[in-house]
Amino acid sequence: MDHPSPRGLHRPTAIIGIGLFAIAALTWFDARSMTIASNYGVGADAASYFVATFLAILGAGHMAAALRPGLQADEADWGAVAWILLALVGLSGSIWLGVGFIPGSTLLFTFTARAFGRRALLADLVIGLVIATLIFLMFNKLLKLALPMGPLERLF
Repeated sequence: MDHPSPRGLHRPTAIIGIGLFAIAALTWFDARSMTIASNYGVGADAASYFVATFLAILGAGHMAAALRPGLQADEADWGAVAWILLALVGLSGSIWLGVGFIPGSTLLFTFTARAFGRRALLADLVIGLVIATLIFLMFNKLLKLALPMGPLERLF
């Protein structure tokens, strides 16, 4: 049985923190390369800067937790981390391949629910599809901000 160490770095938590910092940096870099100007003061890059800042704060929190004494080495659920990574790859891949925002976000919701232990795949696919569709319609129709479109989104 692992006993908490009084000192040292909790590696699983630190690895997740470093990953969050890396994603924050990529998001910030991507926001800097946006060239869409806004007529009303807040550009399309504002949300990306917010997300990047939030991810960096989460990364800092993970690093602080990794340095805290008393964590045991067996406290990381690498299966859940793998499902979350698969969810992010599913979203990014769907957008990159031109499948669209709705299918990618549906995968994101479904795989993230699985990472948290939920096993209702079909129900999660339906819930994810409804949520992703509502988000897409809100951004594209109400806010007039374009999200990545695929065949499904073109039906709207």
